[in-house]
Amino acid sequence: MLPPKSGALLALAAAIAHATAAPSSSNHDSPLASRQATSTITVDLTKIYQTMDGFGFSLAFQRANLITNIGSFWDLLFNRTTGAGFSIIRNGIGSSPDSRDDHMNTIAPNHPGGPKVEPQYVWDGKDSGQLWVTQRGVADYGLQNVYADAWSAPGYMKTNNNENNGGTLCGVPGATCSSGDWRQAYADYLIAYIRFYLRSGVAISHLGFLNEPEFSASYASMRSTGAQAADFIKNFLYPTLVAQNLAEQVGIVCCDSEGWGNQVQMTNAIKSAGAEGMLKAVSSHTYTGGPSGPMSTRARVWLSEQCDLNGGWDTKWYGNGGAGEGLTWANNVYSAVVNNNISGYVYWEGVQWPSPNTNEKLIRVDNSTNTYVISKRLWALANWSRYVRPGAVRVSTAGRPADGSIAVIAISSSGSAINVNVKITGASELGTATVEAYVSDNNRNCEKVAGAASISADGTITGTVASRSVTTFFVPGQWTS
Repeated sequence: MLPPKSGALLALAAAIAHATAAPSSSNHDSPLASRQATSTITVDLTKIYQTMDGFGFSLAFQRANLITNIGSFWDLLFNRTTGAGFSIIRNGIGSSPDSRDDHMNTIAPNHPGGPKVEPQYVWDGKDSGQLWVTQRGVADYGLQNVYADAWSAPGYMKTNNNENNGGTLCGVPGATCSSGDWRQAYADYLIAYIRFYLRSGVAISHLGFLNEPEFSASYASMRSTGAQAADFIKNFLYPTLVAQNLAEQVGIVCCDSEGWGNQVQMTNAIKSAGAEGMLKAVSSHTYTGGPSGPMSTRARVWLSEQCDLNGGWDTKWYGNGGAGEGLTWANNVYSAVVNNNISGYVYWEGVQWPSPNTNEKLIRVDNSTNTYVISKRLWALANWSRYVRPGAVRVSTAGRPADGSIAVIAISSSGSAINVNVKITGASELGTATVEAYVSDNNRNCEKVAGAASISADGTITGTVASRSVTTFFVPGQWTS
């Protein structure tokens, strides 16, 4: 399936599918320019693809602390009626002995003397502000997926004796240290972090132990090959989760590679080692290259850090197709979910201060004045996240949420409105259904539009998709197939 092109209508249900609209003309003098194109979309509930885990954001590197003074952030991020309704949060497991600047502090700041000696764990009850945000998300909004990811092990567990600048976990194949083998100590360390969250009322659902393992960053970072990751998963992390009776609650995620190509290599190495079944999800970023098709793995696949790092801060929905515009990101999600079978989609920072002046955040916060600006990227994601909930299943040209409702997401890059007919097939019981339409465009933010769609007794939705917009047609109820 090709990426979205101008004049095309893209539709999904709980994920997304593709339908081609009648062609629109770029010549505004043509009679065709004043007509509305019509597209027919068939939703087949019997043709099933991936199960969805949802959509989310990160607040790593102390970004969570920006939320403390502005209460409306809660609804913007988590509310399914007035905000984005995010269902994934990606928290950073700290490795720094201090909290200077934006450092994420570790729970084991002091060298215990050796890998066989239990560290003196230190829990500050805040975790760089992440605990408080996560607690509110879980308790008040039903946040389901809490992804805890470590950028690095504490420095004393690594070959370079530093949390920064790469280095490798001592003891994995090819990495020996005079201080000993720290693989079991690192697994125990990650379990201790999970336990602190449990005692605080939060169950971590996904656990990562690497971030961009092919990149030696000047900040917290740790190198790993696929074979080294497989060794740690198979012989240490997974057995420790089992021994601690946490394997049912917490699933392992690997490896948050900087680019898709490296993640494919790491996934293949994990498969070769017989450790693929120990993974809950495979995760990748796309900074050095994105996917060209689904990854070959039985595990669910996440794009766990997505953003635009190059363009200047942009709040527009659509201007000229810029990399930071809302419509661009609606299409980015489409490509990920439909063309590459992505189950979890996580934007980089949910909130961040003005510098750097890039689109790596959804909301820009000036903490000196407690003011903020929302980008349209948040609303592009809202049209997905509010209605494509964890457990939803993508079906042909549509998707089937876990609660039996149906979400059809239509994205139009046409310069004029498009009429759509959505025919739902493969359902043994349609029942008495209603349909709601939610629109994001230059003037609306995932706004419910009265009268924008109707549904007939045979399950056909008739509606309109505005020009250069994303419209979610949502059918509540218990539909079966």
